[in-house]
Amino acid sequence: MNAPIVVAIDGPAGAGKSTIARRVAERLGYLYIDSGAMYRAVALWAVRNGTGLDDWHRLEQLASAADIQLEEGTNRVFLNGEDVTEAIRDEAISGAASRVSVVPGVRKALVAKQREFALRHSVVMEGRDIGTVVFPGARVKIFLDASSQVRAARRHRQLQDKGIENDPSETEREIRARDNRDRTRAEAPLLQAPDAEYVDASSLDIEAVEEAVLRLVRARTSH
Repeated sequence: MNAPIVVAIDGPAGAGKSTIARRVAERLGYLYIDSGAMYRAVALWAVRNGTGLDDWHRLEQLASAADIQLEEGTNRVFLNGEDVTEAIRDEAISGAASRVSVVPGVRKALVAKQREFALRHSVVMEGRDIGTVVFPGARVKIFLDASSQVRAARRHRQLQDKGIENDPSETEREIRARDNRDRTRAEAPLLQAPDAEYVDASSLDIEAVEEAVLRLVRARTSH
């Protein structure tokens, strides 16, 4: 039996990592590890049982104890046997998840669970430190990038579609500021792994990016 394969996709905010990771996982029949959904699941459990979001010790305990399952071939998320796919998308839970995700103990517990998934399944996971920290031994590492102008334009359209007016130039400034924070943060900064393949999506549509990533996966795994 062949060993499971890990496809690690890193890159800055707005580069299209989540969309590409989901599509590539579906095409390959791999499990998509939605790390954001895992943090949301911990946040949901904390909110439900009244755990304070500043109680880092208790949050770490919840993250360690949580039975989080991601259903292969779908976007369904299960927490302790309950389908919480819809519940974790609530705006209040999104806000709580952003606070939960900065707790080092929570991150440590969830990274351990992510690595356990990869022992049982071939997986695709995206983020900012997947190929450098979470899966440094991944067989396939990709750094997906796009210019700040392209990423800002994409974000501008997303906000417009939601009926939110925004200044494109201000959106680009926010993108650049986030890039700087991600690259200079003390813990798990955004870095391109030395053995990662660089993909510039600035002038490519989503289908072209998907095909480029699939070609790289096949090249890295064919032998």
